[in-house]
Amino acid sequence: MTLARGRTSSRVVTALLAVHWLWSGAVYHLGYFAAVNPAARIFGVLFIVEACLFAWFGILGSRLAFVWGRGHGRRGALAVFFTVYGLMYPFLVLASGLQWPRTPTFGVPCPTTLVTVGFLLSLEPGQFRWLSVIPLAWCITGGSAALLLGVVPDLALLAAGVVLLVQLFVPRLQSGVRAA
Repeated sequence: MTLARGRTSSRVVTALLAVHWLWSGAVYHLGYFAAVNPAARIFGVLFIVEACLFAWFGILGSRLAFVWGRGHGRRGALAVFFTVYGLMYPFLVLASGLQWPRTPTFGVPCPTTLVTVGFLLSLEPGQFRWLSVIPLAWCITGGSAALLLGVVPDLALLAAGVVLLVQLFVPRLQSGVRAA
């Protein structure tokens, strides 16, 4: 079953993902974080590229179809887990002890990446696997920063990175489904 049925719903999901990647790249990385960390310029550009890729393939090309339902096994369960985890992210950060206004919320790289991993896992196996490359780069970067900065909810980025590596390099392990 396609999430909320049909091409329109996949375009809406893709548009939301594109907006979050664009916002994280332009506003967070380039507009804010670049003043603190020069690597933020690189990630700012990469996040904007990811937004453009989602817009090109999912909105303009209507070539992305997010599918959730029976028969997706572990991959489907992981898709739901990372999507829900990313949406709960602000509450998880508060529960971990960070207090407002130090709490990252929506529109920043970590929850954007976690939700994106969920949706990437809901694509048909092998469909646009390379859309996982930039989120994987952030999983590694953000996950390692979680270890250094003690943002416990960001540790999920390391798990998401492992899942994306499997998605990219060992597609036959994806719930017994053959990759295209």
